[in-house]
Amino acid sequence: MSPRPQPGREYVLTLSCPDSAGLVHAVSGFLVRNSGNILESQQFDNRLQGRFFMRVHFDVSDPNVTPECLRSRFGPVAQAYGISWTLNEAATPTRTLIMVSKFGHCLNDLLFRRRTGALNIEIPAIVSNHRDFEKLAETYGVPFHHIPVTKETKADAEALLMELVRELDVDLVVLARYMQVLSDDLCKQLEGRAINIHHSFLPSFKGARPYDQAYQRGVKLVGATAHYVTSDLDEGQIIEQDVVRVDHSLDPGDLVTVGRDVEAQVLAHAVKWHSESRVMVDGNRTVVFR
Repeated sequence: MSPRPQPGREYVLTLSCPDSAGLVHAVSGFLVRNSGNILESQQFDNRLQGRFFMRVHFDVSDPNVTPECLRSRFGPVAQAYGISWTLNEAATPTRTLIMVSKFGHCLNDLLFRRRTGALNIEIPAIVSNHRDFEKLAETYGVPFHHIPVTKETKADAEALLMELVRELDVDLVVLARYMQVLSDDLCKQLEGRAINIHHSFLPSFKGARPYDQAYQRGVKLVGATAHYVTSDLDEGQIIEQDVVRVDHSLDPGDLVTVGRDVEAQVLAHAVKWHSESRVMVDGNRTVVFR
């Protein structure tokens, strides 16, 4: 595991803009002028779209160079090149609200990874439409909010959720097998800061008991997809995917076990990369600097 970022000294700059000559020089020159030292730098040139993406993790040696100074001084550089950008302190954990229904494998995995330091996130709340994992939340000392959802109460439930997001200053919402479809309005409010996980049988095996459907069809691969939430159901920008090969010897219960393992791992990767500012949206795609 790489060393923990130093609070107040390490930053991550991400940017995207139309591709042009001199971009890397402009960024590196900005860092030199502000006592910056590059710890990690990654870039991608989308030649088909003529768009440039970059992520720079750097530290500063001058204690007088604050985040406010860096943002103010990078402004003219960004304006000159038409850059869309963010600058965050690398050590600051991402405040992450987790939503869950009746399958807790992804929730438990995220809680454990957070406790062991594998994820640089804070979890100020867990929200569920059921009470199944209330005691699990207590075990980890995370406040649990039971918000039931019916057709009649859906709008009120989503309003309560957004109230929590605002009150708790939430950066990221994770649907860790939360089995409710979010409204178009809520999806728009959470655009770019909500991640969902689903089995990769979609769209082949939609609806109830997908692993039973997969067994009946004799699948040879079990997988999962983590993606950003959009108003187009399960069509958001893909962050991470993985598959595991299976064969005829596995019954539906075995497929469920394999599927849950890959779902938890894929979601953890997506949350980690998002929290470290490694994911950048490029239209219907993502650029992921692993």
